[in-house]
Amino acid sequence: MFIHNFKYAFKTLLKNRMLIFWTFAFPIILGTLFNMAFSNIENSEKLNIINIAIINNEEFNNNEVFKTSFKELSDENNKDRLFNTQYTTDEKAKELLDKGEIVGYMKLREEKPILTFATSGIEETIFKYVTEEIGQTSDIIKNLSEIEIQKQITSGNYNINYEEIYNKVIELAKVNDVEFKNISNSNLSYTMIEFYTLIAMTCLYGGMLSMISINQTLANMSNKGKRIAVSPTKKGTIIISSLFASYIVQLIGTAIIFIYTLFVLKVDYGDNIGLIILLATVGSLAGLALGTCIGTLLKTNENAKTGILVAVTMLGCYLSGMMGITMKYIVDKNVPIINKINPASMITDGFYSLYYYDTLDRYWTNIISLLTFAFILMLISFFSLRRQKYDSI
Repeated sequence: MFIHNFKYAFKTLLKNRMLIFWTFAFPIILGTLFNMAFSNIENSEKLNIINIAIINNEEFNNNEVFKTSFKELSDENNKDRLFNTQYTTDEKAKELLDKGEIVGYMKLREEKPILTFATSGIEETIFKYVTEEIGQTSDIIKNLSEIEIQKQITSGNYNINYEEIYNKVIELAKVNDVEFKNISNSNLSYTMIEFYTLIAMTCLYGGMLSMISINQTLANMSNKGKRIAVSPTKKGTIIISSLFASYIVQLIGTAIIFIYTLFVLKVDYGDNIGLIILLATVGSLAGLALGTCIGTLLKTNENAKTGILVAVTMLGCYLSGMMGITMKYIVDKNVPIINKINPASMITDGFYSLYYYDTLDRYWTNIISLLTFAFILMLISFFSLRRQKYDSI
């Protein structure tokens, strides 16, 4: 009986055009619109290679810290390359700056970097910041070298190997050195949250499948439900097989949108594909539970239930950042309890934690929260179904 009803429910769901649109087509359309709207924004925010110039005087050539640092940051083979550096004279640097071919140039004078810019902007700020960091490192190395030399003299060793001390101090400074890396193409991707909420919406929209499956088993909602109510078959078996069929269809829809965004829209979900699939699977279970709960608790027609489910889903996605990524921050800051019980936020936050954090603590917290959410709603639905009685059918 379970297999028979599963096949029947599965085929019925796939033949429902409205359901196929909301669970399969609509997320693809919305994802395409997201990509069209945000791709240019994303590209404009990428950190490009910055054109700079350095006055190649004797003082710069004698300063190993500045020379080595800018060589590394300008190396074409370095994936974290930041600068396109030209080593030139004062006159040539001024000429390049006037023509707009560089954002600025640096000159070492008495071991201090002197920066010259024509305008102010993000690239000029980055150049200034990096130069200041290198300058601080240079000062640290100089001070540590002087301390080490003083120790040698105090201990009575006047035959000092200055080069050895200098190299030793440089290695020590590297341990605490602050590395400046270009991660704007990954960790600074502000629009990723939009695609996270898209997956969350797809998972929760699957609740329409379970809601309609439940409606088909209720005597006050369909003719099939009336036949089930008076038949000698186990109603639990019919309900579970129907929900299982809706869950399989829901997973198919989630897989389609995930594959579409991954391979067609080139959305980068990170390297933890297995954990991403697990999160989407558990998120779909939460959507299934939400649709089941609305289908059993509300005593109204199917269209009204669908409207309420869509409204709840879209509200949850809005609060998790779909219509503006700052909304999630505002809710987390002012009313954090809302996103603690919002399944869309749990799914979004799970993706967010995989992409941005090194540990999985936050990820597993979201997984457990989704499972708890699904369990509570399914429990409510179960007791609601047990209490339902009909005076006449």
